[in-house]
Formats: sequence, structure tokens, C-alpha cells
Amino acid sequence: MNTFNAGWYLIYTKPRHERKVSANLTEQNIHSFLPITRKVKSYRDRKKYIETPLFPSYIFIYLSSMQHYYAGMESGGFLYYVKTGKGIARVSDDVVNNIRLATTFAKDVEVTNNHFQPGQQLIISQGALAGLSCEVVKMNDKEKLLVRVGLLQRNILLTLSSEYFLTA
Repeated sequence: MNTFNAGWYLIYTKPRHERKVSANLTEQNIHSFLPITRKVKSYRDRKKYIETPLFPSYIFIYLSSMQHYYAGMESGGFLYYVKTGKGIARVSDDVVNNIRLATTFAKDVEVTNNHFQPGQQLIISQGALAGLSCEVVKMNDKEKLLVRVGLLQRNILLTLSSEYFLTA
């Protein structure tokens, strides 16, 4: 890496070490983002909400210098940076912002690796999700919002009423 471009990148961690790596990065004053979702887990006698990573074993990290790059590698549970070709893959600020909006304010969040045909492009115009760039797709005879995360080859599906839409 001869020149360094500051921005968002992806770390791949050991299984179930996402929170540990994120805490280590925070202690080192390195900005990271671990998208979390709430799921209902059923036990024999009860149901309980648990928080799980939206993308297991992945953490978004904002690298502003080579020192942050190497410090990220020293976090316990770190395996490697996600690469495309020979260099580490940079994640668009828009993608990170869309994931942040979706996980913070949407209630029904689902991650899938299904392939969807391009849908109608939308930008949410009002409410908590204002600014979210997404597509409308049909799944199980229902219209859902789709946020693509190309680098992970995953899609985030959201359910939201149509009054919040503005066509792009």
C-alpha cells in the first residue's frame, strides 16, 4: 500500500468476536461500526430478544492513517481486512450511512443473500429514515425496501409504509 486513502473498510473477525474487536478499536480511539439487530429467540418456556451482529464476523472500520490500519490488525479476534484484488476494499460512505439508518430506526430488518432484480430507486424523504437510499422489491408477495451491500454480497430488507417514499 503505497498511498493510503482514508475511509471505511471492512474487518473480518473470528466467529463471535465482533464485539471484542469493536471494543478494542474504541479503546484505541479508532472509529468502528458494528451493525446490530434484535431477534426473538425461543426457549422452551419463554421468548427473549437478543442482539446479534447484522453481518456475523464483519466490522466496519474508519481508517484515517496507516497507524490505524496496523492498530486494527492488532485487535484480539482480528483475522484480516476484506480485499478486492491486492488492496483492501473501501466501503462507500453512502453504504455505511444506509446501513446505520436501517439498523438504527427500522424495526423489521432482515439480511439475505438472495439475488433481486433492480427495483424502483427511492430515497426516503421524511421521518427517522430520511436520506436512506434504497429500492422497492417484491418478496413473498409483499413490497419491501432493499439496501444493497455489494462488497458483502448481502441485501438488507426493510418493511416500511409507502408514505415515507420519494422517487429518485
